[in-house]
Amino acid sequence: MKITVLGGGGVRSPFLAKSLISNAERVGLTEIVFMDSNEEKLNIYGKIAEKIAKRINPGINFWLTSDPVAALKDANFIITTIRVGEDKARVLDERIALNNGILGQETTGAGGFAMSLRSIPKILEYCKMIEEHSAEGAMLFNFTNPSGIVTQAIHLSGFKNVYGICDAPSEFIKQVASVLEKPLEEVSAECFGLNHLSWFRNITVNGKDVMDELLAKKELYTETEMKFFDPELVKISGNLLLNEYLYYFYYREKAEKAIMSSDKTRGETILEINKQMTKELKEVDIDKDTDKAFEIYLRNYMKRENSYMEIESKTEKLHKKDPETLEEYLAKPDSGGYAGVALDIIQGFREGKRKEMVVSVPNRGAIDFLEDDDVVEITCIFEDNQINPIKVPGIGKMQRNLIQSIKLYERLTVEAVFEKSREKAIKALTVHPLVNSYSLAKKLTDEYLEAHKEYIGEWK
Repeated sequence: MKITVLGGGGVRSPFLAKSLISNAERVGLTEIVFMDSNEEKLNIYGKIAEKIAKRINPGINFWLTSDPVAALKDANFIITTIRVGEDKARVLDERIALNNGILGQETTGAGGFAMSLRSIPKILEYCKMIEEHSAEGAMLFNFTNPSGIVTQAIHLSGFKNVYGICDAPSEFIKQVASVLEKPLEEVSAECFGLNHLSWFRNITVNGKDVMDELLAKKELYTETEMKFFDPELVKISGNLLLNEYLYYFYYREKAEKAIMSSDKTRGETILEINKQMTKELKEVDIDKDTDKAFEIYLRNYMKRENSYMEIESKTEKLHKKDPETLEEYLAKPDSGGYAGVALDIIQGFREGKRKEMVVSVPNRGAIDFLEDDDVVEITCIFEDNQINPIKVPGIGKMQRNLIQSIKLYERLTVEAVFEKSREKAIKALTVHPLVNSYSLAKKLTDEYLEAHKEYIGEWK
């Protein structure tokens, strides 16, 4: 079977390559293709990924291309991880929001809205190519941000065989298992909400409820992403655990103040690190000195990885990682990451074994106050060759209010992109809790439409 990665020249490509190649035989992959329209990045980050893949398993056909048709031809599985406009567009997204006194986070609020304007049209172009060139029934895993809105757009466009993937829920459940000192496979959690707007409840170990035990552990607030939240917030939330991105909603003014007082936004920090990394890597012959190229790559990558959410929260990242050699990196077991959920789904369809996973899928009655075709981020059960969201009754009014508001914003954003409607774009931002102003929404919309005209064209 063949899997194609659209956006294979991205900075995370070496990690994605390790996950895919390490699990290729387990899930039946015989061919892996990394495609990117940016040939310079493909020949740097894609090439490092290729070198890693060849060292781990040279028997798998791993190749690079900038031709999407060749990449997608007869593909059984497709991963999308694209960034239209690259780092410079992200900087614009964040700065335009901040200049208007609004939080400019990459996937949340105005920043996420701007990214949607660029991401959705390009993803839908690829969906048409998949229908034309890929294998019948080809499965799409969307990693492209903002994942929830993009996956919603894909479904509403008529392309149904798609799953939205984000590693935040699975990584958080791993942290919870560690705090409980239990093997991950013994821990179960109900996750519900939307991408980057989800909650966790009913944590169990081998079927036994451990929520009270977990909430009593001080490590919950020091060794997991719950470090961003006060125990009192957990209490008034109904003793639910929170996705880290809810920090931007429940500590909005703190996040805004922290970002505005910083010399650089997160996007500007990433842009600077990536420019320096690319400059250094262009001076190395990756074919002849892969080890040196990887040392440069990982040293720079860890700068961005270890500073995640530090600007916004004024706190240090948990469990910072040290650079390592290529030999050390290859010797470590694969941790899954973004690819882990996709690989679990592929394995599930291959072997038919029951599996619990958090995926973005159509609601189909799982959350009773949402429409069936609303894409939700939710715990799903893979069983009998189907992925079905669990039913989540009794969601509190506090969570219900925020979920409904953001889902309305998401659907309006998708409609705005489909119709190239400035009016619906303004409406989308007006109803978003982090904007919540017609006058600001109008100004933001006009500035984003002008800034990204190169990628989105003229709107009516």
